[in-house]
Amino acid sequence: MRRTGTGGDPRGALDTTKLLAARYRAASDRPYLAAALYSLTVVPSTEVPTMGVDRHWRCYVSPSFVEATAVPELAGVWVHEVAHLLRDHHGRADRLPAAVQGDRHRVNVAQDCEINDDLLADGLRLPEGRMEPRLFGLPEGGLFEAYLDLLPPQVRTPDCGSGAHGVPGSWELPGTAGPARIGEVEAQALRRQSAEAMRAHLRGRGTLPGGWQRWAEAILEPTVDWRQALSGAVREAAAWAGGAVDYTYRRPSRRTPALRGVALPSLRRPLPRVAVVIDTSGSMGDAELAAALAEVTGVLREVGVRGNRVTVLACDADVQAVSRVTATEQITLGGGGGTDMRVGIEAALATPDRPNIVVVLTDGMTPWPDRSPSCRVVAALIGSSASQPPGWVETVRIPG
Repeated sequence: MRRTGTGGDPRGALDTTKLLAARYRAASDRPYLAAALYSLTVVPSTEVPTMGVDRHWRCYVSPSFVEATAVPELAGVWVHEVAHLLRDHHGRADRLPAAVQGDRHRVNVAQDCEINDDLLADGLRLPEGRMEPRLFGLPEGGLFEAYLDLLPPQVRTPDCGSGAHGVPGSWELPGTAGPARIGEVEAQALRRQSAEAMRAHLRGRGTLPGGWQRWAEAILEPTVDWRQALSGAVREAAAWAGGAVDYTYRRPSRRTPALRGVALPSLRRPLPRVAVVIDTSGSMGDAELAAALAEVTGVLREVGVRGNRVTVLACDADVQAVSRVTATEQITLGGGGGTDMRVGIEAALATPDRPNIVVVLTDGMTPWPDRSPSCRVVAALIGSSASQPPGWVETVRIPG
């Protein structure tokens, strides 16, 4: 059975038999993905580069790509595309800083790196030109958020659609139009069903790549999303510090003209100053540290705190570097010795522009000040072995 693609090209006849044979092969070889695979609605399109998915679990398929690709590789692409949706890549991309979201190509490459190392380890065949962490000298088994800042500039991959990076492609149907769509509630049910099938597969002495195992565990035994928790803590602290309104005569009150000769001050809401103290001791992992730092700087940009209002201090047992930054690439990380965040906090408070907020990124293996300083302190504790700081420190735990 063959049918014509949506792009209007008479040459765009989709070999449906071949395409569905590839999906059957993917579902038969990996039955724990069968429910998710068969939930995808096929939309032929001569405009999509290869295959791609939207947020509504519609799979857009290029007839020429199907014709040129062998069934075993098509089966691998089926699994690749459904992995974007199962891992909620579009939802996670929505939580990235706005500037990062704008580069959908880079986000897509990072997401492909997260997926493809698991697929290849599972024995799946993928087409030539696939993105893998090793192509960029990166370790396998990472999340796409950790890969983002480590990729070279202007990387490209065939567009996997809004079901991956979150930005609708020109070839996608409007959200309310076209064939059957899957809503978020049903999508969450499919994720849980797939995770339970993976757990049953493991209990039956089957094997799974490490990335799928960690994903299934996170679905069935969810933990607090540290990115949301850290973003919320920093936003709340910034709002608290920015709420310290004061009077100023630099901009007189709008009621002044009515009082004939009496100048009234106006209220101002100053932006807070922020110090970020980074633990650069030898026990800190670069990937987790980079992810936490990107999260903090992204939130600060969103709330309008940037430029010379942010000071970054690299600290182990002593302060190694102090810098004013506008982007994470400008940060100098030194150290690698012992750990004493008290030194970093004291140095932050001793700067000429005393901060309203101090954010500490650390593995927690450090002494803390005896008493609360006269500012808000937020600690991002990286790693499962981090000990609990004093009660006056707002704490977010980041899995290591």
